[in-house]
Amino acid sequence: MSNSSRISASNTTTKHETKRESLTPQRVLVIGGTSFIGKRLVTELLKDGHSVAILHRGSSHPFGKRVDNLIADRCEPEQVRSAIEGRRFDVIFDNAYDWTRGTTAPQVEGCVKAVGERLIRYVFMSSVAAYGDGLNHYEDDPLAPDDHPNPYVRNKAITERMLFRMHQRTGLPVVTFRPPFIYGPENPFYREQFFWDRMRAGRPVILPGDGGRLMQFAYIKDLVTAMIRSMSDPGAVGQSFNIGNERPVTQLELINALARAAGKPPQIVRVPRERIIEAGGNPMGEPMYFGYYFDVPPITEAVGKVKRVLKLHLTPFDEGLAETYKTYLKTQKNEPLNTGFEDKLLSSS
Repeated sequence: MSNSSRISASNTTTKHETKRESLTPQRVLVIGGTSFIGKRLVTELLKDGHSVAILHRGSSHPFGKRVDNLIADRCEPEQVRSAIEGRRFDVIFDNAYDWTRGTTAPQVEGCVKAVGERLIRYVFMSSVAAYGDGLNHYEDDPLAPDDHPNPYVRNKAITERMLFRMHQRTGLPVVTFRPPFIYGPENPFYREQFFWDRMRAGRPVILPGDGGRLMQFAYIKDLVTAMIRSMSDPGAVGQSFNIGNERPVTQLELINALARAAGKPPQIVRVPRERIIEAGGNPMGEPMYFGYYFDVPPITEAVGKVKRVLKLHLTPFDEGLAETYKTYLKTQKNEPLNTGFEDKLLSSS
């Protein structure tokens, strides 16, 4: 990424407001507010007394009359414009990504232009994937190129470049966050739960290869706290933030950490990654062997900036997993495990 992430609001000529907002309640729009990040974000915003609206494709949401329900496909700027017509928002949290069609930079730009020019913040949820690959990235490292083969990586990187160009040219008070794997209570992706289901059933856990691939995690509560702080901290404007645990863990360390949270000694069986792939294993879905998307080439990042600028205290990994496990025990469905593919791998190991 260029030095655009270093540019402060004071260096821009602004159509957008970039002054420090007061502690008075703000009018907040959350794009995508009914799933993992958005649901917790809306809950915390309501606790702080903000006026909140959700924009999504659904006809309802779980927050009742406290939260306005705006129905639109965020990938269709005209639908967004129509849904918010006549409304004024101070802060926009843009969390939604269409995993089926992709969400492109022009579609995000259309949303930005639809919400008007008097914003205090536009907070965009990016990803560590925006770097493309590599270890120990800092916020000023280059993002993935426009022709990157992975559409998610490509869309996040191009969108960030577009938003920071808008910051330079028009004063858009943008803030972006680049978390790695997000974990925590009510994670909708089958990740932590994948391992705990097997540990509680007394089943072995397959470890791909030598288990040395690095993984980095961001606790959902830390992420939401940082997002909310970015609303009022003037140093956040025009900045990107890495956010996650300070120390990445290996896949083997992950299994052991999950086992500690569950109080279950793990049964680990190493299976060569080549054998898993040859048998049809899919890191992105079924047949699943190591949680959803958990066996991919590593991308890690340095997280000093978010601690320094937003004064964020990062939750220790074991502490976050322990709290996540408590929620898992309350919400697990005890459905039969789909272990046919794992059994096939185990029988040949």
